[in-house]
Amino acid sequence: MAVPRVRPIVLFAALAMLLVTFLAPPAQARERAARIPVVLVHGYNADPGVWGSLRDDLKADGYTDAELFSWGYDTDQSVNETLSGRFAAYVDDVRRQTGADRVDIVAHSFGSLVTRWYVKFGGGTGTVAHWVSLGGPNHGTSVAWACALWDQACRDMTPGSYVQTNLAAGDETPGAVGYATWWSNCDDMINPDSSVPLTGAANNAAGCLDHNALLGDDAVSAGVRAFLRG
Repeated sequence: MAVPRVRPIVLFAALAMLLVTFLAPPAQARERAARIPVVLVHGYNADPGVWGSLRDDLKADGYTDAELFSWGYDTDQSVNETLSGRFAAYVDDVRRQTGADRVDIVAHSFGSLVTRWYVKFGGGTGTVAHWVSLGGPNHGTSVAWACALWDQACRDMTPGSYVQTNLAAGDETPGAVGYATWWSNCDDMINPDSSVPLTGAANNAAGCLDHNALLGDDAVSAGVRAFLRG
């Protein structure tokens, strides 16, 4: 009895179907890949280790280590001349690693100025989805005068500095980026307290917390995570 011949086009179609079935990632993996990566940026005289609590909370929400990034940098450098450019390169690298078009940014204290400069002047309006500032000296802090004589970063944080003047000019929250701030009326590093909120942002009162307590407070963490989901 003659053996029926299998047409090549039918064979190739069957093989293609098998490859799609076995190589396509599961639905859960596709969902994880679609999540916007989060870049955490510490403040003055700190390091990425300050984000332990929030990283744990984000992972409990389903983020993976491959979706969470902590940028470490020399906090004595200039916001506009040095750090914002280095941060831009870091964001580009995160986007290459993850394949994401945009990132979310959560910054503490001085990190708010570095990341805001990137968003406003470094092209970040097209690469940032959400921007969060925890206790950022967004309009300067008089405390920075204590170290302004010898430290460029401190000079950038002083009220009326070149960095402050330019960030405050025009639209404080430009582009289609979602902006949010959290401030405390017991923050002894930010003076006045009203320095943190920005026009056009979702500004949240965190209650009586000291400057670094904003990093680990449960209510602040819940608020930040809800904002990133929005």
